[in-house]
Amino acid sequence: MAVVSRQDPCLREVVWFAVCCRALTLLLQASPLFLSQKAVFNLLIPDHAADAFSPPRLPEPGLWDLLLEQLLGGLSRWDAEHFLFIAERGYLYEHNCAFFPLYPLALRALAEGALWPLQRLLRLRSRLLLSAVLLNSFFSILAAAALYKLGCAVLRCGRLAFLAALLFSLSPANVFMAAAYSESMFAFLTFSAMWQLEKGQSWLSGLLFSLASGVRANGLINAGFFLYSRSKCFALQLQGGSGSVRKLPPLWKQLLSLASSAVLVCAGIFLPFALFQYYAYVRFCGAGTDLEPTVPKLLLQLALDKGYRLVATNGDKPPWCSQRFPVVYSYIQDAYWNVGFLRYFELRQIPNFLLALPVTLLGSWAAWTYIIANPRHCLTLGLERRKSEEGGKPSAGFCCPAVFVYVVHATVLLAFGFFCMHVQVLTRFLGSSSPVLYWFSAHLLQEHEPLLRSEGTDHQTAALGSEKSLRGQSGSCGKRTPENPVVRLLLNCGLITPLGKCILGFFLSFWLLGLILHCNFLPWT
Repeated sequence: MAVVSRQDPCLREVVWFAVCCRALTLLLQASPLFLSQKAVFNLLIPDHAADAFSPPRLPEPGLWDLLLEQLLGGLSRWDAEHFLFIAERGYLYEHNCAFFPLYPLALRALAEGALWPLQRLLRLRSRLLLSAVLLNSFFSILAAAALYKLGCAVLRCGRLAFLAALLFSLSPANVFMAAAYSESMFAFLTFSAMWQLEKGQSWLSGLLFSLASGVRANGLINAGFFLYSRSKCFALQLQGGSGSVRKLPPLWKQLLSLASSAVLVCAGIFLPFALFQYYAYVRFCGAGTDLEPTVPKLLLQLALDKGYRLVATNGDKPPWCSQRFPVVYSYIQDAYWNVGFLRYFELRQIPNFLLALPVTLLGSWAAWTYIIANPRHCLTLGLERRKSEEGGKPSAGFCCPAVFVYVVHATVLLAFGFFCMHVQVLTRFLGSSSPVLYWFSAHLLQEHEPLLRSEGTDHQTAALGSEKSLRGQSGSCGKRTPENPVVRLLLNCGLITPLGKCILGFFLSFWLLGLILHCNFLPWT
């Protein structure tokens, strides 16, 4: 990345801005030692007594553990407790299986590897928390860089890709990119896989998508990108001129190649999910085991007090074990968190729907804007060859044909999250899974902000298909480090249009409020 960043000043600025935003997040979350030795926001707001998973600390923490907890403890709230507990003790409780294993494995590897020299000072749980902060900082920076490269490939407008990548560092889901959650790792793997697929690296893209499905369950949906890419390539070949058709292999060979590659890649993407479900079945539905010698009594007592199900003992198996398809993930979502179609549509959930309103409106507006700009392209699912493509001059910007599959992906996630999930998680759900939230926000700012239009941004400048030409496209920022458009807007906030204030207000308010509320165990997205 260092070599690339020297060649591309925009990428260098994206990485630098991401580093600064991550450092600012950690600085705001924890105050300097000489000021208070307590998290800044923990001083402003007392911790909320949340009825969330909070296992006892075993063994008792030492002085350095307590110090680290004071500085970074705000990043171990809510679901972060699950990830840290799994990394430390494995899948002891049934409902831990809602959290996929790749991220906890990475935490354990770093804690036992690079941070092993600290074992005399910090117990394992503290090293896991420190590992989470380091890994998430690293992955969030890489995700910003991957989003920039993906934007250059898809949008074919370097300046729009540049602005979108900068907005990612101010993501409304910022606190979940910093806390011990899997969002940063998932965003990096997903954006990187999308970028590799745009470059034609199908097998590398499939590998990255497969790893992403080992981080979060919604990584399975990413198989649609590969299926669409192969289907579109096949459809466009069939619509080629008579001269090009004669050069192609027979139709049956093309269909066989399409089907075999689709099956192999999709099987690879689904494999981590299937293996994890099998592991859970063997662990919780297999022969009963005696837990007494291996599990501390405090953890056994926690299971009794809270009703947590442990590994099967004395033949007592959970109900999902007897299902035709014993999938623990869907059972946990249903039984523990009441996740299902329209189950969240209750009057008492109105505040959570209000939390999800900004991202819902933005996502819906993005889909509507794209449909209005490309009605025929949407009706034909983007499988019809366009005259502009035949001339070798594809359009650029958010409404270009290449964005279609990303808009469909974001819309599916938005609809599923709104109707079937706890709606308040929509912000981090979309913010870590889809580039559309950032592309469309950048599109609106470029279109409506005079401060950005005065830079001479040309949305319709098409880039050539090669990686070298993409670097040249983004290199339109100049050989020198480009001016950061986000910083320019913030420094001239009085000149920003009402629409720009709404967009930046949404990003910045959620960026800051997430830190204040989440770090003090208050409900957030």
